[in-house]
Amino acid sequence: MKKIFFASLFICSVFSISAQELVDFSQYFKEADLEGGFYLYDFKKKTYKISDKADFVRATSPASTFKIPNSLIALEVGAIKDENDIIKWDGQKRWLPVWDKDHNLTEAYKNSTVWFYQELARRIGEKNYNKYLKACKYGNHNIGKDLTTFWLGESSALQISPKNQLEFLVKLHEEKLPFSKRTFEIVKRVMIREQTADYTLRAKTGWAQAGGKDIGWFVGYVEKKDNLYFFALRVNKPLEKEMPEFVAKRIEITNRILKQMKVL
Repeated sequence: MKKIFFASLFICSVFSISAQELVDFSQYFKEADLEGGFYLYDFKKKTYKISDKADFVRATSPASTFKIPNSLIALEVGAIKDENDIIKWDGQKRWLPVWDKDHNLTEAYKNSTVWFYQELARRIGEKNYNKYLKACKYGNHNIGKDLTTFWLGESSALQISPKNQLEFLVKLHEEKLPFSKRTFEIVKRVMIREQTADYTLRAKTGWAQAGGKDIGWFVGYVEKKDNLYFFALRVNKPLEKEMPEFVAKRIEITNRILKQMKVL
C-alpha cells in the first residue's frame, strides 16, 4: 500500500509540473516596447501555457480587474439591484469625460468608472468584503484601511497574481464561488466584450500606477463550442516613459497571441 501511495504522489507531482508549459511570447512584448507576461489555461486539457514562472505567481494590484469580483459581491449583497440599476453622478468632473454622467453596472464595467465602484464599495462594507474575498480566495484578500481605494494603484492593499486571476476566472465560469445563479448570470452578461458565431470573449482591463511603473492588465476567457481558454496578461513600463497607446497595447498583444494560438 505504501508503494502505491508514494507512486501516486509522484505521478501527481510530475503532472503538476508538466501541466505548466513555458512558451516564449517575448516577441509580442518587444514589438510593443513593453515588459510583461502572458498566461493561458486550457480548460479541456487542464494545462497552463506561461511565459515566466516567477512572474506567474507574483502579486500586484488588480486595479480595475477587481471590477469582476466587485460586481459579483455588489449584486449578491444587494448594493445594486441588477445591471440596469442606475447610480446618479455626483456632478464632480473627473479625468475621463465618459465618467461624468449617471451610470448603471453595464456602463460602469465597460467604462471602468472608478467613482461608481467606489460608491458600491461604501454600500458593500468591510464585513462583506472580508467574507467574500476570503471565500473566493481572491488574491491576498487584504482590504487595508481605505474601503474605496484598496484595489487601486499605490493605495492597493489587495494584491493578486496572474495565476490567481486564472484560478478565479475558472471558478467564476464553473459557478463554484459563493454567489447565486442570478448573480453569476448578470456578471457573465456584463463581462461580454465580443461575441461572434465562433466564440464569446468575456474580459476586463486594469491599469495601476505603483512602484514607479504603469501596470496594465487584461484578463478574461474565450468560450468556444469545444473548449474554453482563460488568459491573463500583465505589462509594465516606467512612469517616465511616455506611451499614449499603453492602454490599447494590452488588448493588442493579447489579441495577437490568442490569434496565433488559434483561440480567436
